[in-house]
Amino acid sequence: MRLEGKVAVVTGGAQGIGRAISETFAKEGAKVIAVDMQEATFDTEMIKGYKLNITDRDAIAKFVEETVASYGHIDILVNNAGITRDALINKMTEDMWDMVINVNLKGVFNMAQAIGPHMMEIGKGSIINIASVVGEFGNVGQSNYAATKAGVIGMAKTWAKEFARKGAAVRCNSVAPGYVNTDMMKTVPDKVLDPIRQKTMLGRLGEPQEIANAVLFLASDESSFVTGHNLSVNGGLRL
Repeated sequence: MRLEGKVAVVTGGAQGIGRAISETFAKEGAKVIAVDMQEATFDTEMIKGYKLNITDRDAIAKFVEETVASYGHIDILVNNAGITRDALINKMTEDMWDMVINVNLKGVFNMAQAIGPHMMEIGKGSIINIASVVGEFGNVGQSNYAATKAGVIGMAKTWAKEFARKGAAVRCNSVAPGYVNTDMMKTVPDKVLDPIRQKTMLGRLGEPQEIANAVLFLASDESSFVTGHNLSVNGGLRL
């Protein structure tokens, strides 16, 4: 198993892509703490749900302290939690902007700032930020979301330099999914999704497992010489 003996923290791990990542990691031998704003239950003892607001820095500090005390180390951090509050820029309120920035960008910063130095201390680790095709190419009505997803790509590249100082093998990468068949996407009508499929070279939406597989690669030792990279997993989509 590719992650045997590893301890992984996955934010937004209760549903969608985050849940697929948590379950994939567990199948590969990792002990997973699935962090989320809602209570989460899983069919395996390898995954523990933990209710946490990633904008609460005091709560994060407590979480990291408890996790290290319980497991001894944290080897993998997947920054997956995120929200949307879409509107054209002339209709986007300050609250809509601030909410998305606080969760999608500052929340990612908070988690990495709390866990990255621990990884430096133990001399190894892998941080993966979940970005988006929107962060690479932009999208109408998503100024706030696009800014955050471009930002987490930039932060991963920066952390790849910072956390590898002093000889620590801490790798930092990002994964930029395209449109994926999550429960949220199942409520979107075909008249909206069909143009997206047509713009995608593979002619379909992605599946959560396909994103999880890419994250697994970056979390595992199979990618031991990959850092500072953004991996696009979008079926060839160009917005």
